[in-house]
Amino acid sequence: MRRRGLLAAGACWGLLRESHGEGAFPARPITLVVPFAPGGIADLTARTVSAVMARTLGQAIIVDNRPSAGSVVGSNAVAHSAADGYTLLLLSNANAVSTGLFRKLPFDVVRDFAPITTLAFFDLGVFVPEGSRFLSLKELVAHAKDRPGTLTAGTISVGSTQHLAAELFKTHAGIDMLIVPYKGTPAVQTALRAGEIDVAFEILGPMLAQAVAKVVRVLAVTSNRRYAAMPEVPTVIEAGVPGYVVASWNALAAPTRTAPVVIERLHRAAVDAVAQPAVQQRLLEFGARAESGSPKQLESLLASEIKRWGEVIRVAKIEPE
Repeated sequence: MRRRGLLAAGACWGLLRESHGEGAFPARPITLVVPFAPGGIADLTARTVSAVMARTLGQAIIVDNRPSAGSVVGSNAVAHSAADGYTLLLLSNANAVSTGLFRKLPFDVVRDFAPITTLAFFDLGVFVPEGSRFLSLKELVAHAKDRPGTLTAGTISVGSTQHLAAELFKTHAGIDMLIVPYKGTPAVQTALRAGEIDVAFEILGPMLAQAVAKVVRVLAVTSNRRYAAMPEVPTVIEAGVPGYVVASWNALAAPTRTAPVVIERLHRAAVDAVAQPAVQQRLLEFGARAESGSPKQLESLLASEIKRWGEVIRVAKIEPE
């Protein structure tokens, strides 16, 4: 009798688990919406991590690229999709920035998404041409203080992480420099090599080949730690600008009403993928630091980034669209 009771209880528990989706998820392919163009760092990160996650989950993860300003189009699609775990978003600091750049978004980045985990952080670098007279960041800052408004800094478009990083640098370094926005990284690279600008603020990944080829030099990295592949390059803080830390980041999120058991399943698969040495090495090759965390940590990161970049946008007097 006791054995039959235990078997019956076990069967009921199994049915309960299945009714809540545990064990049954995922039963079909998952779509990961990447609100950036194919071939960029965000896309490469998504494909690298999702390929390993797919093996763990036993289902394909299909990357769906939907690029747009501020990641709005792709983010909106996920925000209004079924909350079943089969449509995910590559969340990023672009989502935090867009909250301050747009007067009204068709979704709420805090309320409409359930955070899963961070995937990677991307260091930015402060670059000068190889033949620049500035041999260190301290020299560059000293020059800018001696000759206010004469230093020119190139970034990609207004409102990008790179552009706002340059604006934040002005504040922390106490300097006045002219920020020149370009349409994309290739244009920034060309302008820097041609001497049209004195310095550039750009994500490390796209600039690494030129740094290795000694076409440009990295004066400092903007994160709170030195970049592993360039241990000789100081951080901006080490180079004399206190409190300055900037890192771009990518993460995973689902629609907000997704069942906790599904979030946990996705979280475990993502964390396991990010911990793989092969994944970490692949991300390092294009300038990214693999780093996962809890949903709560991602929630806190998003909230702090929204507040931080909103203040930078206000100080820079960038009018929301």
